[in-house]
This record gives sequence, structure tokens and C-alpha cells, in this order.
Amino acid sequence: MRLQEKAKQVGFEWENKEQVWQKVEEEITELQEAITEKDQHKMEAELGDVLFSIINFARFLQVDAENALELTNKKFTYRFTQIEQRAAASGKHIADMNLEEMDAIWNEIKQQKG
Repeated sequence: MRLQEKAKQVGFEWENKEQVWQKVEEEITELQEAITEKDQHKMEAELGDVLFSIINFARFLQVDAENALELTNKKFTYRFTQIEQRAAASGKHIADMNLEEMDAIWNEIKQQKG
């Protein structure tokens, strides 16, 4: 059983998604503080808290977080492959492009709903 589901069964649960989102924002703030402090251990712990809170928020939205991530990974793979192909078609290698060039192509692909 998932941790969050187990907690929910015993009443350790937020009442609404707004409360969960406030927790997400709180965890992001704590991550930003850890980044500012350059504390690697604390950054890792706080990033874990952010991810856990985001997954909890997804549950409140009735969104399967694992499926959402899988869809994003597929979208990223498609777009990145398109950048490589477009670069090759223009006689360039993606490694020779700067971030602005790659981002411009990325945005074109995104506009085409890819």
C-alpha cells in the first residue's frame, strides 16, 4: 500500500487541494533555502519532500503521477529527437548548437503540439 494512502486511511490527510498546494510551496521554499546554503544533504532531503508533496497533490487532483511522468518523458524524447533531426537536416550536429538555437527549435516543436 502506498504511504500516502495508508496515512489517509487513518485520517492523516489534508482536507483540500489548496492545503496540499500550500505544503508544496512550503517544501519548495525549504529546498530553495537548502540550495542557498549549498548543503548537499539538505538539498537531497528537501527535494525528496518536494517530490513527495507533488505526488500527494497529484493524488488530490486524481492524476496518476507515474503516468504523468511517463507522458512527459515520452514528450521530451520526441522533442529532443526532433531537435537532433532538424539540426542534422540543416547540416549541424546538436552538440555544436547553443542553448538558444536548441530552445528555438524546441518551442517550434511545442507549438506544433509535439
